[in-house]
Amino acid sequence: MTLSNQPPLVTVFGGSGFVGRHVVRALAKRGYRIRVAVRRPDLAGFLQPLGNVGQISFVQANLRYRASVDKAVQGADHVINCVGILFESGRNGFDAVQDFGARAVAEAARSVGATLTHISAIGADAKSESSYAATKGRAEAAVQSILPDATILRPSIVFGPEDGFFNKFASMAQLSPILPLVGGGKTKFQPVYVGDVAEVVARSVDGTIARGKIYELGGRDVMSFKQCLETMLEVVGRKRSLVTLPFGLASLIGSIASAIPLISPPLTSDQVTLLKKDNVVSAAAKAEGRTLEGLGVEPVTVASILPTYLVQYRPHGQYAGSGKAA
Repeated sequence: MTLSNQPPLVTVFGGSGFVGRHVVRALAKRGYRIRVAVRRPDLAGFLQPLGNVGQISFVQANLRYRASVDKAVQGADHVINCVGILFESGRNGFDAVQDFGARAVAEAARSVGATLTHISAIGADAKSESSYAATKGRAEAAVQSILPDATILRPSIVFGPEDGFFNKFASMAQLSPILPLVGGGKTKFQPVYVGDVAEVVARSVDGTIARGKIYELGGRDVMSFKQCLETMLEVVGRKRSLVTLPFGLASLIGSIASAIPLISPPLTSDQVTLLKKDNVVSAAAKAEGRTLEGLGVEPVTVASILPTYLVQYRPHGQYAGSGKAA
């Protein structure tokens, strides 16, 4: 615990990532001291203006190297693990980052007596055929065994200005006359706004939500993959053909794309496996109040946020179809 009059210190692993930067913003507004633990602190300077002078500091840490994790949590009152990867690259594999890494963070937090918030994902399941989901599931089990009072958050796909979902397909729509509907586009999602996820993380640090539970965070709208693409196309003002891509063919394409060095694959076979199951909040979580609504957070809608950041993909920029002068 903090032994001075200073605000509590929170270490945020992955604080420069998509979700992490919004977590840092939410914590800064609450007055916490924040230590951002990232692999490249020299690339995280953009977070500095989110807080007051001296409020946000940086430390080099890599979840694959335990010593750096231990150093990053020294003196911390609370630890947040925002680290996750959507595809494997080099030594940054699912096992190393999402399983071993999560264990390292939990053990380090326990060693200094800090509380922990761990960000997982809906669909986390140690028995899943997807390596992504399986390592997320194993990580949850490890975190719970190491720190039974840890708070675990499972968001559905997260949307917001820097997301890797709507931005990806909007970018594809700029160049391609067709967009793929993997498996027919029937997979259901419950897109959750990144700001809402950050708010729940901040409340877990505040201690205003019950610890030792798994919360499932989904937005107000349940949307199929096809509906997500249709909504995106409407926002960017483009007409594109949506073509069904069978799971088998999509998996083959994903395997080939993943084998090409030095590029981020648009799709991987593991992601195709994930798309075979819906990504929505469970009935149990709803019944037990382990959701945004259960926590008293009114979910921000997809329709209210997408136009604020997808305008860059419109044919003639942000003023296209707005009726406003440039």
